[in-house]
Parts: sequence; C-alpha cells; structure tokens
Amino acid sequence: MESNCVQFLGDKTILITGAPGFLAKVLVEKILRLQPNVKKMYLLLRASDDKAAMQRLRSEVVEIDLFRVLRKDLGEENLDKLVHEKIVPVPGDISVHNLGLKDPDLLQRMWNEIDIIINIAATTNFDERYDIGLGINTFGALNVLNFAKKCVKRQLLLHVSTAYVCGENKGLFLEKPFKMGESLSGDKKLDINVEFELMKQKLKELKHQDCTEEEISQSMKDLGMTRAKLHGWPNTYVFTKAMGEMLIGSSRENLPLVIIRPTMITSTLAEPFPGWIEGLRTIDSVIVAYGKGRLKCFLADSTSVFDLIPADMVVNAMIATATAHSGETGIQTIYHVGSSFQNPVTFGQLHDTAARYFTKKPLVARNGSPIIVSKGTILPTMAQFSLYMTLRYKLPLQILRLINIIYPWSEGDKYNDLSRKLKLAMRLVELYEPYLLFKGIFDDLNTERLRIRRKENIKEMDGSFEFDPKSINWDDYIANIHIPGLITYVLKQ
Repeated sequence: MESNCVQFLGDKTILITGAPGFLAKVLVEKILRLQPNVKKMYLLLRASDDKAAMQRLRSEVVEIDLFRVLRKDLGEENLDKLVHEKIVPVPGDISVHNLGLKDPDLLQRMWNEIDIIINIAATTNFDERYDIGLGINTFGALNVLNFAKKCVKRQLLLHVSTAYVCGENKGLFLEKPFKMGESLSGDKKLDINVEFELMKQKLKELKHQDCTEEEISQSMKDLGMTRAKLHGWPNTYVFTKAMGEMLIGSSRENLPLVIIRPTMITSTLAEPFPGWIEGLRTIDSVIVAYGKGRLKCFLADSTSVFDLIPADMVVNAMIATATAHSGETGIQTIYHVGSSFQNPVTFGQLHDTAARYFTKKPLVARNGSPIIVSKGTILPTMAQFSLYMTLRYKLPLQILRLINIIYPWSEGDKYNDLSRKLKLAMRLVELYEPYLLFKGIFDDLNTERLRIRRKENIKEMDGSFEFDPKSINWDDYIANIHIPGLITYVLKQ
C-alpha cells in the first residue's frame, strides 16, 4: 500500500515560498487542518525582519476568513498554539542568493531539517517589469533549486508553474518539459543569460539617462513584452515562467522535481469551505464588471474552452504528487492541473450562467436600485472588437476632442477622463486577448494516471484529496459557489 497524503505529511518539515499568496494560504490551511502532526512549515515571505514576518503571517494568513473552520474546530487559543508550534515565518526573497536569509544559524537549521521544498512564489502580472519577472519567475526558481540542493534531507522540490507556458498555439498541449534554450518562435534560439544581460544593460542605460522611476518602470515593462513576443510567448509572465522551468529542469541533477502547471485557478470548490477567493483573476474581473453593468461589449469566442480549476483541487494535486514522487532519484515529472481535457466549460456556458445569476440576484447600485444586466455584445475577433470600439466610443470621443479644442473650458475634463478609460480598457483587452481567444486543450495524462493509481491503491479520508475535474458540475459551481464567493470578496474591499 502506498502512503496516503495525511501519513506522508506527518513529521515532515516543509519550506513553502510565496506564503501570503492565494494558493500558498490554501495549502498551509489544508496541512494544518488535516495533519496537525506535520513537524514544521517554514514560510518564506517578504518582510524587513522577523517581527514584520510574524505580523504578515498573522494579518495576511492566519487571521483571515480562510482559517475560520480551523478556528471553529480548535478555538482561537489552540489555533494560536498550533501556529506557534508548527509555523516559522522567515523574512526572505527568492530573487536573492540563499533566498535572502541573513541569519546563518537559521540557514543551517533549515538545510539540516527540510524534507520538502514547495516553490509557489511568483509575480503573475502579465506585463511585469522584465527585471522583476526575471528576478522572481526565472532566476528565483533557480535560487530555490540551489537552496533545495543544500538541504541534506531533501526528498522533493515541487515547483508551481502555469499551464500557459505553452504560448498561444492551438491544439493539445502535452505534459512535457522544455528543453534548455527552446523558443516558441521556431528557428530562434533562446539564451537566458543573454536575456539577463540585455535587461541589465537596458536598466544601466535608463539610469544613466536620468530617467524617472516611472519611465524606468514603463521601459522595463515594454522590454519584457518585446522579448516575450520575439520568442513566441504572449507576455512577460509566461515567458519568465517558461525560462524558470528550463533553468530548474537543466540544473536539477539528481534532485526529484515535480512541476505543477495549473490553468486558471478559481475559488475553492469544497475545502475548507466552498467559494473562498482572494484577488480577481482573468475571468473574475469579467464576471464582476458584467454584474456591475459595466460590460456592454466583450472580446471572447463563445465556443472557446476556458480552463478553470478550483484552488483546493490544485492544492490536493500538489500534495498527491509530492506524496507519489518524494524520495525518487533524478526524476522530473510535469502535471497539468486543469479541466479542459476531462470536463471542458466554454465561455458561452460561463456567460449564460452569469447572465442567469445576475438576472435573478442583481447587484445593487449606490442609489439602492438593482443593476439590470443585458446579455451584451460578444465579439469573437480582435478586428471586430476594435471596429466596435471605434464606432461606439472612439468616434464620439473625437467629437468631444473637437469641442475641447474649440471650447477648451467646456468638456475638457470629460474628454481626458473618457480617453484615459478607453486606453486602459483597450490595454487590458490586448493583455487578456491570448486567453480570451485561446484554442488549446491541456492533456493531463500524468495527472489522470495518478488519480487512477490513487483510487486503486490508497485509502484517503473521504474526498479530502479530490482533484478530478470530472466531479465538477460547472453550472452549479459557477452559480452557487464561485459567483457568490466573488461577490463576498468584492463587497469586503
């Protein structure tokens, strides 16, 4: 009988990076709730010192609503005691050598104690500054690998990437690793060191030219997008994540490595309770804008599959893959964690469900009246969307601009405000376009094999490590779990 996940977590010391992030919090809560006999969790988070790290752990992790089930089961005092015994918040930064740890005694202790290393730290901004994207997503991943190699009891490095490292192509994407230097633009060779030097050179030039911080930031964002597109990736985020996979894949030596590639992560399906979410992701911003009556027109293909996966299923898959591969020598395995292959949901389905939901339960405007939503206009190509925006908004805006030139005191503010909003809307649509019109399906053969093997050989607590997307009823999940969870989150902001 193979080890089940609860047994596996018992007496383990685990390093988790990216601790205040959405996915890391769901993981930490799950481990504490299901296996309080975990030996220790070191949580790496950005903070100036130990005191600030502890403060972040309390305010951004333990005291949030996600922990309410644990709080209810244990009581406030016992939960505090458990956190104090099991969790060590560590101020650090994965973009720095040795993860930015200053205390040599703590470093040595961690290298002596840690069994499992889970790297979730990432910057997920599509148009991140190139220096920051490379620092965290690319070389940060390598820093975590090098740290893991120094852990004498290491059994596994689990690295969380994204399924969208595949780029914008159509078809079926397999769970296969990148070759070092692989480019998605065919004949071009990708040299990560050249990319790093290019970034450093550009930064040096900008500082030499006495550019403002804002100008430096924008130039670094532009450089990231330019380099990504040159090599066939749609944005800096997925480009730097792909390079991170290449670096750790080629430098791992005999360290067991699992790369998890989740798709679009949504609110929890079941654990610790349905509908918990933090932050708005691609589809969430669209749902909220639609419910507020602000989305009259949208770029999307109704037949496009939107690959969604609840956060608790991603965490369950992470723990299950760690359990399966811990201690194996020199192996690298990639797992797609998504739904498009097993249980696809289309944008058309999502749109219909959201329309039904907000028709039955409309949001309330500031004046107290219900916000009436219409189906809106969905345009399936960027050309159609641009034409619509020109006729609907840009031409009236030009008229306003003329009035502004002739009578500068009359409509100036209105023109500037509308112009700014229109530019922002078009920029967001351009950033999201690769995902709104995405025509790929993620094969999850490795993930499915693991699910089958676990069902046959392993007895778990009922449903406690479920990660089969076939179990999701999308209409029910979107209408009764995800949208209510989103609205709860938005109303708290």
